[in-house]
Amino acid sequence: MQDKLRRWLLKAEETTDRWTSHKWFKRFKITTGVIWNLAIILAIILVAGGVFAASAGAGYFASLVDEEQLRTEEEMLSDIYSYEETSQLYFADNTYLGKLQTDLDREETTLEDVSDVAIDAVLATEDEYFYEHEGIVPKAIMRGLFQDVSNSDSQTGGSTLTQQLIKNQILTNEVSYERKAKEILLAMRLEKFMNKEDIMEAYLNIIPYGRNSAGMNIAGIETAAKGIFNVPASELNLPQAAFIAGIPKAPFSYTPYGPGGTPKEGEALEPGLNRMKTVLYRMLETGYITEAEYQEALEYDIVADFRKDETRSYEDFPFVTAELEKRATRIIMDVLAEQNGVDPETLKQDQNLYEEYAILADRAVRSNGYRIHSSINKELYVAQENTQKAYQGYGTTLSEDYIDEDGETQTRQLPVQVGSVTLENDTGRILSFVGGRDHEIENLNHATQAYRSIGSTVKPLLVYGPALENGVIGAGSPVVDVKFTMNDNGSSYEPANFIPTSEQGIMPARDALAQSQNLPALRLFAQMRDEMPIQYMIDNGFSRVDENDGVVSAALGGGIEGSVEEVANAYATLANGGKHMETTMIDKIEDADGNVIYEHEAEAKDVFTPQASYVLTDMLRDVFKTDRGTANRANGMLKFNADFAGKTGTTQETRDVWLVGYNPNITMGVWLGYDKEKYSLDNFRNQNLQPSVRVNQLWANLMNTTYDVAPDAIGTGDKFQEPDGVVTRSFCGISGYAPSDACKKAGLVRSDLFIADIMTPKDGDDSLSSGSYTTINGKRYAALSNTPSEFVSGGGLGVSEEYVDRMLAPFGGDAGKLFPGSSRFSNVVSSAKFDADSAAPAPVGTSINGRTITWSDSASNDVVGYRVFRGGSRVASVSESSSNSYNAPGPGTYTVVAVDITGRQSAASNGVTIEAPKPEPKPEPAPEPEREETPAPSQETERQEPEEEPEEEPVEEEPAEETPAPEEPEEEEEAPPEEPEEPEEPEEPSEPETEAPESEEDAA
Repeated sequence: MQDKLRRWLLKAEETTDRWTSHKWFKRFKITTGVIWNLAIILAIILVAGGVFAASAGAGYFASLVDEEQLRTEEEMLSDIYSYEETSQLYFADNTYLGKLQTDLDREETTLEDVSDVAIDAVLATEDEYFYEHEGIVPKAIMRGLFQDVSNSDSQTGGSTLTQQLIKNQILTNEVSYERKAKEILLAMRLEKFMNKEDIMEAYLNIIPYGRNSAGMNIAGIETAAKGIFNVPASELNLPQAAFIAGIPKAPFSYTPYGPGGTPKEGEALEPGLNRMKTVLYRMLETGYITEAEYQEALEYDIVADFRKDETRSYEDFPFVTAELEKRATRIIMDVLAEQNGVDPETLKQDQNLYEEYAILADRAVRSNGYRIHSSINKELYVAQENTQKAYQGYGTTLSEDYIDEDGETQTRQLPVQVGSVTLENDTGRILSFVGGRDHEIENLNHATQAYRSIGSTVKPLLVYGPALENGVIGAGSPVVDVKFTMNDNGSSYEPANFIPTSEQGIMPARDALAQSQNLPALRLFAQMRDEMPIQYMIDNGFSRVDENDGVVSAALGGGIEGSVEEVANAYATLANGGKHMETTMIDKIEDADGNVIYEHEAEAKDVFTPQASYVLTDMLRDVFKTDRGTANRANGMLKFNADFAGKTGTTQETRDVWLVGYNPNITMGVWLGYDKEKYSLDNFRNQNLQPSVRVNQLWANLMNTTYDVAPDAIGTGDKFQEPDGVVTRSFCGISGYAPSDACKKAGLVRSDLFIADIMTPKDGDDSLSSGSYTTINGKRYAALSNTPSEFVSGGGLGVSEEYVDRMLAPFGGDAGKLFPGSSRFSNVVSSAKFDADSAAPAPVGTSINGRTITWSDSASNDVVGYRVFRGGSRVASVSESSSNSYNAPGPGTYTVVAVDITGRQSAASNGVTIEAPKPEPKPEPAPEPEREETPAPSQETERQEPEEEPEEEPVEEEPAEETPAPEEPEEEEEAPPEEPEEPEEPEEPSEPETEAPESEEDAA
């Protein structure tokens, strides 16, 4: 075998030698050798060039990413998941309200909640090899690089979903090789930390999708599905999914909506529709759909699915949305500060720190995807909004010129505005509110953000409540409604009631409060000013009140400002037995993952005792229930019965009117006024209802609406329960002391509520004594020893000078007005003394009409009555408080003289004559002896009245006791007497609100 192989090799060698011995072979060998050597050299050059190019490329790539620090897994994941999510708002009971205003609307979802067809559309369009690559597709990168270098018209792109995620969440949209290099590097690194499902889910949540049907910029497939087709991402069908999947390439070109959410039409819509067809074709090409599905999707009317009815929460519920955003931001400020170890008090006191956290909280609320759950009852809110819009009695809408930004004169409307708050007493939760007439005209929330003078609604909170707590009064204790003059910063100031002529004298505290008389409130406040009653307002949550506001005029609302929310909340304190519950409009806040980061917890703060709260509430029941109560009209308009108490208020020149009413469960406050405080609600009286009538009507309308929608919230069957420590005691009605025998005999004993541990009637009353009085200019004064008896009323009761000084303290006043004729204590006479002069009164002028003689008032200020003479005889005495007239009984010449308190008479007036009728011829009768004529009793003649009606002055007819022509006194010029004052406010049952006193500015 070996021999054969050897022979074959020898033979092959011989053949080779024979071939190679030829010349042509030698030339070929030289040529191939040269080619081979050249090939080797070229190969070496190519390899070297490739290595060099690769090295250079690698070096360039390294230089591009040189400044990119190596990111940790935590850092990368934090950036990836830091996409903004729009916070959402909810009414009470988890009823969806809408989203907060933001530059980008986004709602997070999970991959499980996205339809499979939508995921397939994204993969077919954006990243066919998503599940095969490790972050990048090299050939796609090279293709893109070549297209970029060659400036090719066809730009297919080369970014995977992972790269797009990096670009949107970690890098920017900058077009540069440096950004692209970083994107490639970070994409490969991210694939080490996240699985494919997590990457896909993140991508679907961050990618922009243009605009929705409300005109908002949107991101995330869930937001796009709801904003464009009004379906969740889990319910997208094939054509819808293809349309949405195509949008991210050119979001604002392919979206079906223009600015403001206006639907695109015609040519403007074509790019988006064509893009949808491209996506469908790629899905067919990649095998995600069949030919039949493809054709069916092409024929689908996608335009019919486009949403057209979406509105923002700010459009449907602007007042609620803005208010919840403001309150949520303030809550998140504290949450963020607490997370950073900043004390809440430090946050309030450090202005720079406060501003810093305000910015952080605003960003967080808009972009962290919070779920903000409010206390607002949607059905009730909508119903109250409809009620306030339906009310036609607001009053005249004013017009006002202003200069706009371009320097042009424009005209704006100034309607009468409204603010109301309805809250739950025991929790402080605001169930509903009315922020204004029209958010487009004025976006200020008049329920929570408008601070106005609160007028007489301050009286229970600052005066009567503290007076009960400090033992100054019980519910029915006597207070003084008599004018006085006080020093007001160096100026003389004489306050008055709403009806300036009204002075009711001694009156029960509950009546003074129900009728909202100003003068008793000022006197009460002055008695306890040293006890700092202003602290009750501060404790009750009035944010713009401090200790320096405790001036006397504050008792009428002077300088005391509050919002409707604050005023209603303060009255809810009374409903809660004196416990103040801070109001809230937000029940809880959840983060995007459903964790509760804030939940409201009602915390009670003691302001009044339960006893004082109940007694004051019982007094405030009269505001609604009595005929003269200033909320009587509102109570009469209710379609249901409930145990309501409350207060009205009016400010200077009727610029504001208020009504707050509460029962054991619910409190509602209502305010009316113009935004510009210089305008009065009382203008155009002939066109509009009285302001107090308007606020009564609107309060009743809103409360009736509340009853229709949420009767359980009102709790009509619940009553205020009297706590232990409240007792009913009898007392003398004019002094407040325990009744004496004299007080009992005079019928002056009254009974009412007191706080047992603080004040009950103890000292025996010693105010009363017998007395007599006369009247001058309608006012009562103690009769002097020389006051003519026919002008004196006897049998009444008098009071001591010590009593008068005590009751009129500290401001003093006219003691003659303590017991006016209209008073329930009209049979009591004060010991006020009139300082009489030594001059006779000025004469009067007389005239006659038929048999009625009339005369003018004497110019003197001390006249107690007038005497009528016929011939030389006095025929009548007429009190100055009666009419200046007398019906003459027969013919004769009549004169009139004025009589002062000391008994001096004026000169006789001019005479007036009644002619005797001519006698008919008849036998002369026997002469009769001459005698004085006594006129028949009439309303002008003096008559003795019962003690119960002392205001009717007696008019007597007496025989002549004086000379017919008394000695004329020396003439003196004296000021005319004051006009007689009305003894009582005119009662208008149809409009009890007109008796509501105003703020101290009104009293001025």
